[in-house]
Amino acid sequence: MRKRITYPHREGSCSKQAHADFPTQGIYEREAGRSGFFGPASHFHHRHAPTGWSEWQGELKPRAFNFNYVQGADALSPWQVPNLLENSQCKVRVWQLSKDMEHLVRNADGDDLLFIHQGSGELFCDYGHMSINEGDYVVIPRSTNWRIEVSQPLFFLMIENSDGSFGLPDKGMVGQHAVFDPAVLDVPAIDALFQAQYSETTTQVQVKRHGDISTITYPFNPLDAIGWHGDLSVVRVNWRDIRPLMSHRYHLPPSAHTTFVADGFVVCTFVPRPIESDPGALKVPFYHNNDDYDEVLFYHQGDFFSRDNIEAGMVTFHPAGFTHGPHPKAFAAGMQHQKKFTDEVAVMIDCRRALAFSKHARQVEVEEYVYSWREKK
Repeated sequence: MRKRITYPHREGSCSKQAHADFPTQGIYEREAGRSGFFGPASHFHHRHAPTGWSEWQGELKPRAFNFNYVQGADALSPWQVPNLLENSQCKVRVWQLSKDMEHLVRNADGDDLLFIHQGSGELFCDYGHMSINEGDYVVIPRSTNWRIEVSQPLFFLMIENSDGSFGLPDKGMVGQHAVFDPAVLDVPAIDALFQAQYSETTTQVQVKRHGDISTITYPFNPLDAIGWHGDLSVVRVNWRDIRPLMSHRYHLPPSAHTTFVADGFVVCTFVPRPIESDPGALKVPFYHNNDDYDEVLFYHQGDFFSRDNIEAGMVTFHPAGFTHGPHPKAFAAGMQHQKKFTDEVAVMIDCRRALAFSKHARQVEVEEYVYSWREKK
């Protein structure tokens, strides 16, 4: 059993606590931490912004992608759209569906998490029928048969936990009903719409395993369950059901907003909330080195208060190994407490293993993003 080296220490001019009551005006705090925001950490106070670079060479850099323009994202099957960011445990893709699916699909590689960025529809699966709408998260357990009928054209952010499953975070001392009460989780129903789709019609199931597709043909529709019982199911929660943890005196780390825990990564949701009001509290995300995790942020809607020139459907990618944080305009506005409330909605994926990005992601990369921290003259 390895025990971490710990030695709380103070050196030079520093604040008494993290993210609050800085020792002097005009300095920048930087957090260097391990294991996401759960391990040992130190907080530096700098004379210059840690993101104040003037030039950057090499592949390790902050990136932005506009997933609204991914080629090949419009398809009748989620297995036909390309992976955009991936490692051995996590696959990220976007999928646009404008017509009803003509077959069933099944993922034998792992659980899928669908976030509905736009649109609405009807999901039919082994467990029954469920309406899905903008802002929903839908967890689909591994090897579940499912298909979707479209009410309004759908745009999904899809997150696969390869060879793993999605669960809920341990909420610790705030209790199981904090952030969202599990009572708000919806499951499919064996209702009239589900029963109406029973048929003896020949039906195909496209099964994905190790990235390859096999097609199984049945002389009937296999979504023919008349009932079920157990504690494994498709489940849904909408971001509007999330009631975020808040502190008017302390800027909470992203880990406080964890929605799902997977094998090798977490999914967090940033939703509208009041901004810290205590005069000494930091009011924007702090500059930090997330040195053990790659950080991906998908922007869903609202005013993304720590970023400039970001629109809904875009993604930022900050790999482990360098400092990142708010853009200069956002940092200055935070210091002046210009905003009292943030209305952004965003999905964050923090991965323990390094992510690679595909050629399809490169095609929609915003190349100048690395220089977006430059001070405007």
